Amino acid sequence: MARKMLKDGEAPLVADDGGTYDYDLFVIGAGSGGVRGSRTAAGFGAKVAICELPFHPISSEWLGGHGGTCVIRGCVPKKILVYGASFRGEFDDAKQFGWEINGDINYNWKKLLENKTQEIVRLNGVYKRILGGSGVTMIEGAGSIVDAHTVEVTQPDGSKQRHTTKHILIATGSRATLVDIPGKELAITSDEALSLEELPKRAVILGGGYIAVEFASIWKGLGAEVDLFYRKELPLRGFDDEMRTVVASNLEGRGIRLHPGTNLTELSKTADGIKVVTDKGDELIADVVLFATGRAPNSNRLNLEAVGVEVDQIGAIKVDEYSRTSVPNIWAVGDVTNRINLTPVALMEATCFAKTVFGGQTVKPDYKDVPCAVFCIPPLSVVGLSEQEALAEANNDLLIYTSSFNPMKNSISKRVEKSTMKLVVDAETDKVLGAAMCGPDAAEIMQGIAVALKAGATKATFDSTVGIHPSAAEEFVTMRTLTRRVSPPSKPKTNL
Repeated sequence: MARKMLKDGEAPLVADDGGTYDYDLFVIGAGSGGVRGSRTAAGFGAKVAICELPFHPISSEWLGGHGGTCVIRGCVPKKILVYGASFRGEFDDAKQFGWEINGDINYNWKKLLENKTQEIVRLNGVYKRILGGSGVTMIEGAGSIVDAHTVEVTQPDGSKQRHTTKHILIATGSRATLVDIPGKELAITSDEALSLEELPKRAVILGGGYIAVEFASIWKGLGAEVDLFYRKELPLRGFDDEMRTVVASNLEGRGIRLHPGTNLTELSKTADGIKVVTDKGDELIADVVLFATGRAPNSNRLNLEAVGVEVDQIGAIKVDEYSRTSVPNIWAVGDVTNRINLTPVALMEATCFAKTVFGGQTVKPDYKDVPCAVFCIPPLSVVGLSEQEALAEANNDLLIYTSSFNPMKNSISKRVEKSTMKLVVDAETDKVLGAAMCGPDAAEIMQGIAVALKAGATKATFDSTVGIHPSAAEEFVTMRTLTRRVSPPSKPKTNL
């Protein structure tokens, strides 16, 4: 049953254990997970406070902002830059559709940067208004845990305030890290890359994950020369190997120079820029070097060890299936727990937390068939199991259906870049275990496919669905020809 919402100035809350607290819930971190958890808890009648660092586009131990990584220095500003970078290809394609573009097309990086910043400032304000409208008390400053029921907030002026609470939710996210090589101070992370005063003409990127391939596409699309270095033979480790090959081919097709199996060993400042040395002895000069090699949980300054909250070797907070930490009334959601580090997953975890603790419902997050997208150009989007993951889990043979085709638009523009789609199907049950697409609008299409997989769709379901014509999406319901049948490693292979 929902509690009566208590207003500031009323008597302290009387807890079930006989103690008295200022709040039912105190949330540390006003990113996606923290805001969702606090709003939902308040909606159930809890008295909630949330603390967040002062706003700044580039994060630090003492700077952050309402909206968190996704809104301020992640998904949203990145997608804005992807939109901006995509126009270069559109201008090229437009010529074959009759658009006569004479002379140079000038590009104003500062204009995009200004508009991007205006948008994240607007969204920062939106998040504050949402919290205020939900009855959540907002406190500016850095939160740390004093004991199981007390949070201390260090405010921007250095003063400290303590607040007692029945429950604590940690939602402090993660932060980009730098590889420890000589000259690392000359490199930047994605935070700075989203706020560069000048657009680089020569960019070097170290890393093969989401951020690396996305910024490679962004900077190349905006006119820079881009070299992408990564340790594996293909970018995007953890994704379906076949789709990784497609992405690599597309990146090269767009003019990005790939350096697989290569690491950087040293950076140094020269009169002409930053000298980059690789582990193969090669050298090149860049205007900017981006380290996109991973992120670390924001847990260091929370005083977790002192109160008994357990963390793993990288500082991620250990939680059970309901997001409860080793201290029963302290909870954690989002990237700080290093489960599936995606904004919609943090939202799911926070919603489940609030329903479980304040809504009278016992609900745990469901991590099956979580869709995601990589906004390289063109984008990759997937849901469910990759072929490799399915093989590792399979008891039955797998049926693999693939389609690689020239999109209708490219048949006119003459762009040599195919779209690729893939379905992974259980041969015995006919259930679709995974789907993937690399091509224009992949994320928009895959969101609908994710609903189908979540509902347990079979290949027969896909085959019986009428397509939308002409569209790329219809290819998912017209893939009738089997590409290959694959057996799990422990099962004898058939000749079929």
